[in-house]
Amino acid sequence: MNTKKIAIAIDGPAGAGKSSISKVVANELGYLYIDTGAMYRGVTWAVLDSHVDVNNQKEVEALLPSLDLTLEPTASACKVYVKGQDVTDLIRQQQINENVSTIASYKGVREYLVERQQAMAAVGGVILDGRDIGSVVLPNAELKIYLTASVDARAKRRWLEVQGTSNEQPLEDIKKNVESRDEMDKNRDESPLVCVEDAIVVDSSNMTFDETVKHILHLVQERI
Repeated sequence: MNTKKIAIAIDGPAGAGKSSISKVVANELGYLYIDTGAMYRGVTWAVLDSHVDVNNQKEVEALLPSLDLTLEPTASACKVYVKGQDVTDLIRQQQINENVSTIASYKGVREYLVERQQAMAAVGGVILDGRDIGSVVLPNAELKIYLTASVDARAKRRWLEVQGTSNEQPLEDIKKNVESRDEMDKNRDESPLVCVEDAIVVDSSNMTFDETVKHILHLVQERI
């Protein structure tokens, strides 16, 4: 059996299930999963925790050198550390959801994190997911996937995810948040969300989680 390890880039809009699907695929393949979204969330948490104005790009970028942002891969995902503090659970709060697209639109933030992502991916046998992996972070990835789903499907999934947690919200609010993040991600100046020409589009609106995983594993097998 050919055990060539490739780099896989998975892009797509907010709530398409990129992270949870990438984790399972990475596990199945014995690959390293690099949660780039969690890295942007980590920076957002640090900005809010330092009481820096989210809308002040200069101040946000000035904070970056002191963050010491690191990822520690675990069996189920990635732990995120900022200045040695484990912030893995803290970065899932609603306040982070509302501000992460703004932070991610800043050029300095993207450069800071892309450099880290490329260094982590250089070894091969990795899956990265985000908005600009195929276009900016790993333009030479052997397999590029654009994972998407309708706004309604994505909002419903997120709504089900937060039921019974402290982040619970009405479905209508979640739908608005998904739509506004799409708008921001597609229209920002720095590395907007795009479906690159050589990406394979996977629309999971009518697929179950397991069906989507199976389909992506099949695409990987074809590529190796």
